[in-house]
Amino acid sequence: MAKDEEHYHILVVEDNIGDFVLIEEYLFDSLLNLNTKHAESFKAASNYLENAEYQFDIVFLDLSLPDKSGEELVLDIINRAVGIPVVVLTGFSNLEFGIRSLALGASDYLLKDDLSPAILYKSLLYNIQRVKFISELKESRSKFSDLFQLNPSPIIVYDLETLKVLDVNQATISKYGYTREELLSKNLFDFRPKEEADKLPQAEEGFWEKNISNDQRITRHIKKNGEIIDVEINPAIVKINSKDAGLVLVNDITENLKYIRKIEEQNDAFKEIAWVQSHVVRAPLARLLGLVNLLEVSEDEGESETNDLLEYIQAAALELDKIVRDINAKAEKISSRE
Repeated sequence: MAKDEEHYHILVVEDNIGDFVLIEEYLFDSLLNLNTKHAESFKAASNYLENAEYQFDIVFLDLSLPDKSGEELVLDIINRAVGIPVVVLTGFSNLEFGIRSLALGASDYLLKDDLSPAILYKSLLYNIQRVKFISELKESRSKFSDLFQLNPSPIIVYDLETLKVLDVNQATISKYGYTREELLSKNLFDFRPKEEADKLPQAEEGFWEKNISNDQRITRHIKKNGEIIDVEINPAIVKINSKDAGLVLVNDITENLKYIRKIEEQNDAFKEIAWVQSHVVRAPLARLLGLVNLLEVSEDEGESETNDLLEYIQAAALELDKIVRDINAKAEKISSRE
């Protein structure tokens, strides 16, 4: 069988030199690049584990050493071998404690009388990969926790059946003004104003029936101080303790909607001004032009008719002046909203 060409650094904590030599020979049967360190006491093992110069992939630990043994030995070695799998080596007389050592944090236990190159190599690979996997899983969870807690937008995790809040991030606490404990005692109905609450069950049912992961909805939420805000919510399904749960990412769009409404009001006002300019202003202006033409035609006629025409012109001019003033007032009103 071809040997494993990976480089392995192994600490064997064993006071019996014969057992150490046997273990090392078994390891050499399977490993091409092996670097072993031998510690005959707890003190020697501690020196190796606490020295940054040595980076071990695995520790094989005999349960009985001259200066320490049993549960105390296992716990002290595990506390020093942080992130390193510890495999306990035991005889039949200590088999029960070997099993119990797993509860103390040992990765595995092996019976010395059953050791063979294959068993030792299998244990080495299994426990190194197991610890590596657990470490990666913890790192992944830590990254998820950071993404969850440090996200600037409120995130609410809830039970899909009861709509009870299961978890929230810090942004939710800051946005809604509740303590974490207060939020965890609520359900999704508590975030909705009374007039919006009736829409929630239908919205929930409609989303999960469609099962659209990028669905977005705009609704209204109420904060602890009674302030009502417009929010855009992005729902998704996540696993919490192997069970499906709902997650909503909340984006406060209150100011955005205020700005949009303001722009819409301004557009309506500009449309009204444009209509006034194209329809209302043109009427008195047309009359003025017509009266001017009449003056040109009737300038040789009587003074009485001329005076009447001047009165009409003056009335039309005053009407036009009022319209222009109204337009200016509307424009100033729009400017004051900016």
